[in-house]
Amino acid sequence: MNGTIRVGNLFGIPFYIAPSWFLVLGLVSWSYTSGLATQFPAWGSLLPLLLGLTTALLLFASVLAHELGHSFVAIGQGIEVKSITLFLFGGLASLEKESKTPSEAFWVAIAGPLVSLLLFGLLTTINASVPLLAPFAAVVGTLAYVNLALALFNLIPGLPLDGGNILKALVWKITGNPEKGVVFASRAGQFIGWLAIASGLIPLLLFGSFGNFWNLILGWFLLQNATRTAQSATLQSILKSFKVAEAVNFDSPIVSAELSLREFADESILDHGKWERFLVTDLEGQLVGTMTLDALRVVPTSRWAETQVRELMQPIEASAMIQSEQSLLEAVKILEQQQRSALPVIGENGILVGLLEKAAVLRWLQKRAQAPA
Repeated sequence: MNGTIRVGNLFGIPFYIAPSWFLVLGLVSWSYTSGLATQFPAWGSLLPLLLGLTTALLLFASVLAHELGHSFVAIGQGIEVKSITLFLFGGLASLEKESKTPSEAFWVAIAGPLVSLLLFGLLTTINASVPLLAPFAAVVGTLAYVNLALALFNLIPGLPLDGGNILKALVWKITGNPEKGVVFASRAGQFIGWLAIASGLIPLLLFGSFGNFWNLILGWFLLQNATRTAQSATLQSILKSFKVAEAVNFDSPIVSAELSLREFADESILDHGKWERFLVTDLEGQLVGTMTLDALRVVPTSRWAETQVRELMQPIEASAMIQSEQSLLEAVKILEQQQRSALPVIGENGILVGLLEKAAVLRWLQKRAQAPA
């Protein structure tokens, strides 16, 4: 998974760590260790090191709790959480699909910052009411501050931050169009990314100062992700405006259930030589199953003339088909969610129209992009 390391499951959710996480873990541990060693010189070097590493791990535990907040709300909406990944800039919960309504999208987005604010309040209360040794009080205070900063930073209104997802949900609610919400929030994310880059680049160019260099890296991250999100939203808007029928392959591998295996073998080789899997229709042209060339091996060639395709075909689920009047966006989502390379397309009268291939959709998009305006 893009070089990430799987370290197990959390509440049934696959949990990954990116290699960049170890770099940040080392830097954060070193920073806290140095601070504690300076503040408490009598402790030697081992105890500050252990406390520094513990603080860094608890910091990432806070990030993980933030992402679990998003995940649990999404699961409550019937959305599968594919994974949670910790990386250089924090964490990411990868969701199977978007929420169905803007209000549901809002609650998924706000859940993470709310968890961080809750942890801030809890840790602040502990620090104020429970007598702790000074070093431990410093660690608890640091974690409280980190959770407050995590909540406030993520509430910045621009994608890919949580505040951007909140803004997306609000624009979706106002316009009734989820793609407009994504585009608007992505543009806001790009603007914030450019501001962050400028705040890091200007001091560097004018004064040779690296004091805001982190802003430069963070701005680049925001800009890149916001741009990709905007492009994805534009693509979804295009796909949503066209029907499946406009990209279907009418030269599809379709055979009749009444064919004998001998006729099927001849037809598949002569007329459909490039296909390994075939759509099977009844006499009315309705899809009744699928057939593969490998299925021929089950029956001796001596019986091919007397055995019909219907006897060896496999049934096909309704979820593995799509209507010709549905949008290309719906088709692409089904292809992705079910990890299929193609979908049979059914017309309004229930007749099989042809096959919609993922590769054909890509070629169709390329042709549209190359066509003169």
